[in-house]
Amino acid sequence: MKKQFLSVAMGVAFLAMATACNSTKTDSKMGDSTAMDTTMADTTMSTEAGVEVGGAMMVPSKNIVENALGSSDHTTLVAAVKQAGLVETLSGTGPFTVFAPTNEAFAKVPAATLTDLMKPAMKADLTKILTYHVVPGALKSSDLKDGQELTTVQGGKLKVSIKDGKVMINGANVTIADVVSSNGVTHVIDGVLMPK
Repeated sequence: MKKQFLSVAMGVAFLAMATACNSTKTDSKMGDSTAMDTTMADTTMSTEAGVEVGGAMMVPSKNIVENALGSSDHTTLVAAVKQAGLVETLSGTGPFTVFAPTNEAFAKVPAATLTDLMKPAMKADLTKILTYHVVPGALKSSDLKDGQELTTVQGGKLKVSIKDGKVMINGANVTIADVVSSNGVTHVIDGVLMPK
């Protein structure tokens, strides 16, 4: 009887150990799988959604200036913003809506005019032009209506036109809309807006 009891006890112990080992392996595999899923989730979550502009991803966690600095299509605008001393302002809390001309848009401005505007003596004029591209508030394309007038930070008015779903600001086409930053929204445009 003792031998049978000992055999059964050893069998139960062996079975318990085998089950525990299998359970540990399964838990380990599940743990590894969970860890991998968590790692993949963390990677996915750390890749912030944004809009690509000028070869760089514009993301909501960066401010308007930080996003613009990454765009190879906006080097002239960034240089002008620096020259006008507006970096700190456009990095502020806002919110702002910026209509951001590309380098190609600035290339349409006569070279002599652009060169003159970048001179320290022309800082006030450059500031007027740049602030004419900025509207208080964060306006997405869905907030813009055909015929709407927007008052700029400079004090002038911009006219919104919408035809066949295409948005224009004072005749300049919005080529990339709704670039969201931490302190506002940027719309890329194909023209430089000049105040009257």
